[in-house]
Amino acid sequence: MFKTSLLRSDTQLNQLSYYEASVQRPEPEPPLLGSVTADVLVVGGGFAGLSTALELAQRGRRVVLLEADRIGSGASGRNGGQFIVGYASGQGEFESQLGRADAKRAWDMSLEAIALIDRRIAQHQIDCDAVKGYLYVADSARKARALLADLEMQQRDYGLVCDVATGADVKRLIDSPIYQAAGYEAISGHLHPLKYALGLARAAREAGVVIHEGSPVTALEQDASGVTARTAQGKVKAAFAVLAGNCMLPEHGPDVAPQIHPRIMPVGTYIIGTAPLSEAQCRQLIPSHAAVCDNNFVLDYFRFSADRRMLFGGRVSYTTKTPAGLKAVMQQRLAKVFPVLRDVPIDYVWGGFVDISMNRAPDFGRVGDKVYYLQGFSGHGVALTGLAGQLVADAIAGQSERFDVFARLKHHEFPGGPLLRTPTLALGMLWHRMKDAVV
Repeated sequence: MFKTSLLRSDTQLNQLSYYEASVQRPEPEPPLLGSVTADVLVVGGGFAGLSTALELAQRGRRVVLLEADRIGSGASGRNGGQFIVGYASGQGEFESQLGRADAKRAWDMSLEAIALIDRRIAQHQIDCDAVKGYLYVADSARKARALLADLEMQQRDYGLVCDVATGADVKRLIDSPIYQAAGYEAISGHLHPLKYALGLARAAREAGVVIHEGSPVTALEQDASGVTARTAQGKVKAAFAVLAGNCMLPEHGPDVAPQIHPRIMPVGTYIIGTAPLSEAQCRQLIPSHAAVCDNNFVLDYFRFSADRRMLFGGRVSYTTKTPAGLKAVMQQRLAKVFPVLRDVPIDYVWGGFVDISMNRAPDFGRVGDKVYYLQGFSGHGVALTGLAGQLVADAIAGQSERFDVFARLKHHEFPGGPLLRTPTLALGMLWHRMKDAVV
């Protein structure tokens, strides 16, 4: 169970968000009042919940979606905005647990997840500043060797073609003094995540989904006839439920499917947004306008916004406490990557919590016969959540083969129990930071 301070800290972290400042939210949906019935209840109004609700409504199901706060108020509306082929765990976890054939099926489904973003943007006319292009970078000789080996494996075994650069040639792809290798691919990319979330919500409403904001689920029961969810002022009776609250689910309802909570951890991640840069400066620093991510365990990720701001993320926290001097620390990290931006004004600084699993692979499954859950996206949720919603909708409709590729993945609880697992993880991350510093 997570401490109640997590939610207050999480709310504070979103007060200076570039994403919130650059959208016009619709009026809030009313909270749930009284008793309602549905075919499917969806818990959580982020990418996973919205995608699930939209898919089910398009199949003719009556769907009620309950969101504890506002649509996209959690990780879905705050993240780096990068949609990426593959999984945070890498393909090794899939190969070792599922075998090469199903690992390839999972990889191909990650490509489907990106195609699904493209299709939804076009079908529902979602203006979310989507741009294709992704750069993998490495900042040491050791990390460069690992990156090149990984890119070679992905091309050989999974067909991902990258434009690879090393040494002085890296400047062709990114003008930074610290990177020793880089690889560009045109499948992945980036978008404005909150605009995308609000667009999915609009599409879901138009498809008939009933959305209630400010309606955290505090209890969930299931029996032979279905499920009953309770909020402070109402309840929903449905044939099935899908839990898509991720690491915030136990904050509001610690007794809602408590057996799945210990398998994920909330990890704080933080982003700064600079003042707008010139078009010439953007073209010089990242000519392709691609999203960028390094291959350190504690990684940096960054991209340009549509109005030419550098959105630079990283500096994770495994204790749920916001790092001291966050703005200055993030600005120092930005200056290390791009010294020419050392003195650029910082207009925004925000953050939030993402859900990670022990092995960084997605954790999808069932609790009993009537309740499905989607969690453990581990930083790859922009694309993977859309696929997850599609797969769980298929499973509820009786076609669970693709969902079960992921449900077969075994996951372990974080060690240490409720009291010790956070400090244990923090110590582990210190070890990985030390390894990242090794050239």
